[in-house]
Amino acid sequence: MNHYLPSIMSIRTIISLPDPLLRKVSTPLTNIDGATKALALDMLETMYDAPGIGLAAVQIGITQRIVTVDLARGDDPKDPHIFINPEIIWTSDDMNEYEEGCLSIPDYHEIVVRPSKVGVRWLDLDGNPTERELDGLFATCIQHEIDHLNGKLFIDHLSRLKRERVIKKFTKQARRELDE
Repeated sequence: MNHYLPSIMSIRTIISLPDPLLRKVSTPLTNIDGATKALALDMLETMYDAPGIGLAAVQIGITQRIVTVDLARGDDPKDPHIFINPEIIWTSDDMNEYEEGCLSIPDYHEIVVRPSKVGVRWLDLDGNPTERELDGLFATCIQHEIDHLNGKLFIDHLSRLKRERVIKKFTKQARRELDE
């Protein structure tokens, strides 16, 4: 997929909790055009700059169903994946625990339990329908990002008490930033 990586991309601003846009359900794309491809490439660049392993368009303020993922670490070659209109079509009964974080909830990590394998269907940048079984960290990451497209955050998988503490902390922080 590296042929999608031109040398000119833009880094976008990542919105963070408590921005209400993060709770919006994203709209499916009906047309994949140059603007869609440019957005996906900007998302990759933004994700790499953050740095993160996944990004949903809503995290940069665009409520369209686009997700980027790259699990490459450190000096490993980049392995970008772009998912347009992704949907989970099945999940395994086996579960995995991962310590998740989120670019929209900076510096907060917590253990989340999710299915260890998922079947995912999406369109690639050329509009080709694709279906694949994902497992391990890839399965966790795509579930996390698809949750974003559905207005859900990883903290929604936590206890009510933990979730409320995180929301309160980020709401206070946002108020302080507004007052400065």
